[in-house]
Amino acid sequence: MEHLVRRRYWWFAFSLLIILPGLYMLFLHPLLTTGRPGIGLRPSIDFAGGALWELRFPDVTPETLSTDRIAQAFAVAGFESAQVQISPTVVDGKPVAAALVRTRPLSESDPNAEIDAAMKALTDAFGTVSRERLESVGPTVSAESTRSAIIAVLGASLIILLYLTWAFRKAPHPFRYGVCAIIAMLHDVLVVLGIAAILGATIGLEVDALFLTALLTTLSFSVHDTIVVFDRIRENLINRHPAETFDDIVNHSLVQTLPRSINTQLTTFFTLTALLLFGGDTIRNFVLILLIGLISGTYSSIFNAAQLLVVWEHREWRNWFKRGRQDEVEVRSGA
Repeated sequence: MEHLVRRRYWWFAFSLLIILPGLYMLFLHPLLTTGRPGIGLRPSIDFAGGALWELRFPDVTPETLSTDRIAQAFAVAGFESAQVQISPTVVDGKPVAAALVRTRPLSESDPNAEIDAAMKALTDAFGTVSRERLESVGPTVSAESTRSAIIAVLGASLIILLYLTWAFRKAPHPFRYGVCAIIAMLHDVLVVLGIAAILGATIGLEVDALFLTALLTTLSFSVHDTIVVFDRIRENLINRHPAETFDDIVNHSLVQTLPRSINTQLTTFFTLTALLLFGGDTIRNFVLILLIGLISGTYSSIFNAAQLLVVWEHREWRNWFKRGRQDEVEVRSGA
């Protein structure tokens, strides 16, 4: 435990190892696959706009349901390029053919006519068709949702920076605490977005309003644990012994808060795991993102935020990676 701070660059390297695949999926993968720059997330209709149809086909077996036939029926009704995903369900113990279809937004002037046309085309092709759910979001609303999401994340970051600077105003260099907390929080955002991009490409996870809620909750997880660690560092700085270095104080503070941080987060971890396993499909993605954010936030508060204070204290950017070796030489010579 006495080596937590001394091995800070190992913790930074591990964070980088986790973040890099996500950054590839976020930025490089869309460019390499489509030839155009973009963000490698799968936005839901909340952010991309469009209509989402949830349909059941009681006269068709799940094995014979075809995505091409469904897309063709929507094309007949005027919905070109419909994206169809077969999703069989179980009703009264029997499998029922079902599908999720994503189309352009419904007309604002006469949406009922377009709905009737689509349902008629589906009925002609498949017999009885029941519409379980229909959501439509226009491009204006989706653009406002995207803008609001960005403002929410930036606004939360600014408020956290100002609050931490004020809360640690009696500690040396209080602004550092706020900046290091924001950098650790940015680490968690990149981890969550990167894993979301990977899951979007592999299992079709979509970014929706619940995803944004989970992301903002992740920020609170991260900052909450970081404040606990920083507060202990501040207390130990006030009561420091003359022979103690800043590195020793940070390391001692981490050792003191590590059991509390892990035990506190484990209670939430067990609850979220139970929800992930038994909570149902509607909240599964939401809980999964919360779990990822909880783990990342716990790690970043201990192995990133506090370590960054040490880096800043010694201004190690002037000789990157050299101080770690100097520390080891000093320890060996002292031994």
